[in-house]
Amino acid sequence: MNLLELSGIRKRFGAVEALRGVNMSVQPGMVVGLVGDNGAGKSTLMKTITGVGAADEGRIVFNGRDIADMKPGRIREIGVEMIYQDLALSPQQSVAANIFLGREPTKRALGIFPGCIDDRGMERQAAEMLEGLGAQVPSTRAPVGVMSGGQQQIVAIARALTFRPKLVIMDEPTAALAVREVDHVLDLVRKLKDDGIALILISHRLNDIFAVCDRVVTLRQGAVVADLAIADTSMSEVVGYIVGSA
Repeated sequence: MNLLELSGIRKRFGAVEALRGVNMSVQPGMVVGLVGDNGAGKSTLMKTITGVGAADEGRIVFNGRDIADMKPGRIREIGVEMIYQDLALSPQQSVAANIFLGREPTKRALGIFPGCIDDRGMERQAAEMLEGLGAQVPSTRAPVGVMSGGQQQIVAIARALTFRPKLVIMDEPTAALAVREVDHVLDLVRKLKDDGIALILISHRLNDIFAVCDRVVTLRQGAVVADLAIADTSMSEVVGYIVGSA
């Protein structure tokens, strides 16, 4: 049974048809690579899944429920989380504060006054979450802005997991990372898969796609031109679909 199923997704911006009848599916615990040249429709497609931009036509079924008309907050609640390329972190705030941003654990001050942020509890939970991911950061109290790109990516992944998602969409997670940090992020992708979480990995780095994905879907000019098992294809074939020579 598919966790996510897109059927006939179309999206227009005036006279421009950004998505042209896209069909795509993701099974639980599967990693699907989404590739395509700039302007192929990848970001538009992800916005339709997360509810940021409603599709003009088609069905989006997630975990047996039609979510095409749901608001983004509700889609997140039922298990879809997206990590954007810019990560949307607050650089001045600590690792723990970023992980629990907007959902900070609270306690009663002096045992009387409710609604006070439980800083120690938040830091403890953040440390436990990062340890569970096998991730290392200098301190959960350190501001995110002083950390490397790979460490910031880890914080963004940890924040996404606080929503207990069934599907995580990652937009170019390794684009600006050093080789060593790329390997660590890919290891985290494998761990999420082992934990039964499905992922859609948007990337221009075909090495990453072939390292961790089960399938690769290629978009070209708003349409799916290939949906292939990694075991049955090659980088040169995928490049051919991306540029239109295949």
